[in-house]
This record gives sequence, C-alpha cells and structure tokens, in this order.
Amino acid sequence: MKVSVILPTYNEAGNIVQLVRDIILNIPEDWLYEIIVVDDNSPDGTYETVKKAFQGNNRVCPVLRTKDRGFAKSIRAGIELAKGEQIIVMDTDHTHDPVEIPRLLHVGKMYDIVSGSRFCPGGNMQDTRHYISSLLYNWVLRIFLRTQVQDNLGGYFTIKRDKVMQLPLDLIFFGYGEYFFRLLHFAKSKRMSIVEIPALYRARSWGTSKSNFFKMLFFYTGAAIQLKRHAKQ
Repeated sequence: MKVSVILPTYNEAGNIVQLVRDIILNIPEDWLYEIIVVDDNSPDGTYETVKKAFQGNNRVCPVLRTKDRGFAKSIRAGIELAKGEQIIVMDTDHTHDPVEIPRLLHVGKMYDIVSGSRFCPGGNMQDTRHYISSLLYNWVLRIFLRTQVQDNLGGYFTIKRDKVMQLPLDLIFFGYGEYFFRLLHFAKSKRMSIVEIPALYRARSWGTSKSNFFKMLFFYTGAAIQLKRHAKQ
C-alpha cells in the first residue's frame, strides 16, 4: 500500500522542512509513501525551501501553484496528483502531529474516512483559547447540520483515494477550513463510513496564524447555511 500525504502551504518556510522530516519518521515501514507539498506561491520561499531541502528524495514532491490559489483548492490539487491508494491531509503549521499517522493508517483500513478529532474522548488542543472557541462553534455546526461528527473543522484526516474521487469535488474544495464539513457531508450522503479518533492538536511552533476567528465565523456560517440549503434541494 502507498500513502500520499498532502501538505497545503502558504508562508510556512520555517515549519515545512522539519514537518516533512517528522512525517517520514512516522510513516510505518510497511507503507510506501509520497509527500506532496502544494504551495500557493508563498512570498517567503516555501516552495524553494522544500525543493532544496529534499532534492535527493523523489518521494517529496513540491508543487507550485500560481493561479486559482486557495487553501482548499491546494488540497484538491494534491489529491488529484496523488498516486497512493490512501491519502492523508494535514495542516503545515505543526498543529497536526505526525505521530498520529500510524493510527490514522491502521484505522483507515477499516473505514473510508478517519478524522483526528480534538473533541472526541481523548482528543485535545494545546491552545486553550482556540480549543474553547472551536468547541463552541462545533456544537453549533453539529446542531445546525445535524451531524454526529464532533470535530467538523479539524482537517487532519485520511481517506481512500478512490472514495474521495467519487465525491463532487467542485462543491467541496473551495474556501478555507469549511471545506472539511462539506467533505464530511457529501461523504455521508454517499454512505461512506466515517470515524473519529482522538488527536492532540499542538500549538503553532513558528510564524503567525492565518486564521481570523471573526472572519472565519462569518464565512463558515455562510458556508454552513449554503450547505444546508443544498441538502434540502
């Protein structure tokens, strides 16, 4: 089996090299791998940093996107380029800990989608303020979208490639982190099996967060309303 790890980046030159190294160390020995770093033309030279650091490893594939950029669109680009039967998607600010990879892959043999969750029993987040605000908003999403998934915005997950390619990608992969609850919604509509496993989300170790809580609250709520309307059609 081969796993493709998708890493969407923007201004992560200070994080990305160590993250890729940690991912390589945590991929089980019985798995082949490729790591696809999809960079949105970062002004800090993230793409060039990856290309230089891993020029001797053809399993690390930096991809530079200069048009139609965006976080979710970068993830889609990585998925479409992937050659592995199993896909893992991770954030690149080190909040998603590579030590969870073996468990994701193990459980992924039994389920179509496995999500590393902050909010199921055993999950947590080092950034307490972010944890509380995300927990509260996830309660709202769970009620509004009528979903049993506890972490609808985590974005640290594995999915079988043949399964994700069955989904309406144009209706999912746009915007920012809200793409994840759209993915879960359409996967559920296709009767795919979904399970959450506990994960610890770490605090960002370098750089500044690109997330603005109030801006995200506005856009995510709009996306949830739009998805709800789509579900009723």
